[in-house]
Amino acid sequence: MNILNVMWSGGAPFSSIHSVHRQVLAHACAGAQVHNWLLLGDGLCSGVGQVRNWHLPARVLKGRLPHRLTLAWVRWRLRRALRDVAPDVLLIDGLGVARLLLPLMQHFPEVRISVLFHGATRLTGRDIALFRRFPIERLRVAAVSATLAGALELDLGRPVRTLRVALDPEAFGSQLPSRAEARRGLGLASQASAPVLGAVGRLVESKGFELLIEAFAKANAAQPGMQLAILGDGPLRGKLEARVRSLGVGDSVRLYGHRKDSTRLYPAFDWLFVPSHAEGLGLVVQEAVLSRVPVVCSDLPVFREQLGESGCYLPVGDEHAWTAAMSDCHQWNAEAKASEQWKALAPDEGWQAFKAGSAGLLER
Repeated sequence: MNILNVMWSGGAPFSSIHSVHRQVLAHACAGAQVHNWLLLGDGLCSGVGQVRNWHLPARVLKGRLPHRLTLAWVRWRLRRALRDVAPDVLLIDGLGVARLLLPLMQHFPEVRISVLFHGATRLTGRDIALFRRFPIERLRVAAVSATLAGALELDLGRPVRTLRVALDPEAFGSQLPSRAEARRGLGLASQASAPVLGAVGRLVESKGFELLIEAFAKANAAQPGMQLAILGDGPLRGKLEARVRSLGVGDSVRLYGHRKDSTRLYPAFDWLFVPSHAEGLGLVVQEAVLSRVPVVCSDLPVFREQLGESGCYLPVGDEHAWTAAMSDCHQWNAEAKASEQWKALAPDEGWQAFKAGSAGLLER
């Protein structure tokens, strides 16, 4: 069986999405041949099967008016390549890729299609009509959380599967270093009298890192000695670094950029803070829980879906609440909270459900 996995973009900012697709593809049936296409840029991180980088211009893929003829030429090239690959199953990364490829699939009626959504998106009437061209038994739509699946189902007017991404707790735990080793990896003191707070994610507006830095500066003034370690890269990095300097907390806040070993560094943290304004899933929550690091996060439905009553939830965008939590967390029982959140997440059950759901998404 041939499986074609088509993704929008590559590079460090999209590594978490590629990680999800890599995990999904790992559960394809025995003997399946996997082909990966990356439409923009380089650096496909799927790690499974053959890779083709298309280097297509973003302005063309987004269908801007002056480039409609070019878009037709791109689709002609893609149609020829689809014939060469002859996929049995097509796995599509989100709405952008779906808009480009679904119009071509009328020429390949034998191909089963799966579209996996990773985050909230605005569906136009044209998008909804495009999805409804295909019968449910041919086009499978899935989302990485039940929260996102429910919202999409309302918009599309068709069933949306929940494929809540999960990690193998045994494999994940086996690669974790000790707290001292993780802190050495970040250039932090292995022992600290004040908490080391962590944050992980792409440096974009929706992740809330600007608020986190502002809140930390105030909390650190009241409770000196704390450290804030931020792992991740993105377009806001320069702005965030400038704000750290202007607040005078350059000795306490470190932005490390993208780290390939980021999933091994959670043990360095006493607490993980996740101030997102919106999330499709928020895989960092699971990574922290599997590292036995307790999580403080925005009060979002997708986080409650994962942590239930064990979550430490704060109002989205409420700087005062985040400052207070950072100031007080050294008084909380981190070990007990980490254990409580592990039980709520139920990693073993989640992993089994994810394996079954991934295999179902790749069935012919």
